[in-house]
Amino acid sequence: MFQLMTDSGNVASDTPGGGPLVVLEKVNKYFGELHVLKDIDLTIHRGEVVVVIGPSGGGKSTLCRSINRLEPIDDGTILLDGKTLPAEGKQLAGLRADVGMVFQSFNLFAHKTILQNVTLGPIKVRKTAKAAAEQEALELLDRVGIANQAQKYPAQLSGGQQQRAAIARALAMKPKVMLFDEPTSALDPEMVKEVLDVMTSLASEGMTMIVVTHEMGFARRAANKVIFMADGQIIEENSPEDFFTNARTERAKDFLSKILTH
Repeated sequence: MFQLMTDSGNVASDTPGGGPLVVLEKVNKYFGELHVLKDIDLTIHRGEVVVVIGPSGGGKSTLCRSINRLEPIDDGTILLDGKTLPAEGKQLAGLRADVGMVFQSFNLFAHKTILQNVTLGPIKVRKTAKAAAEQEALELLDRVGIANQAQKYPAQLSGGQQQRAAIARALAMKPKVMLFDEPTSALDPEMVKEVLDVMTSLASEGMTMIVVTHEMGFARRAANKVIFMADGQIIEENSPEDFFTNARTERAKDFLSKILTH
């Protein structure tokens, strides 16, 4: 069985609570006049799976992208494993390597094979020997169910297979936390399950994950904590059970009434 290893070589815990790994304090972000993140405070512990849901335009993707500085913040602090995320330079590249990111649109290199896509980061950034990187990549591709696609190019794969390759590519960097920004929203319905199954498996094995998604079934099944965002703010933070059965705020109740009745 595939197991996630911590930096110390121990198998990651199946239960969250290993201390804070990602901490946001009073984070603000503007796009021109638009205030898209408003005084965001959020703590994510090791091994915790946090699902971020809410209406479109509420700041969910911006929050996700701010955590690895794809979106620079205007003020506030973001800590990763106790260290402040630097604004730029080699230190940022080093910290960013600890944050795996899976996008809505896969973002695979079209001119490289799936195996080359997965080994590129470990070879270039982690300075892993090519043979070792390829061995690890093949194990990860097997883990996500597409080892037989290793020599193909992205265009030869289905959307679901491409997204699973993107997950393997992120895992190849041995990240401390994985960010998923609406990873299934560009997929045909029959491909959604194969990607969510991989994510659910990762969650059960102790990977720290922050997932922006509209997949409420995944939120119920895999999350330790649900964050409801609207208008650039965290409106509610709760367990999946309490959020879906007994939301505290009218804004969340209104959102749930619209999405759970269809």
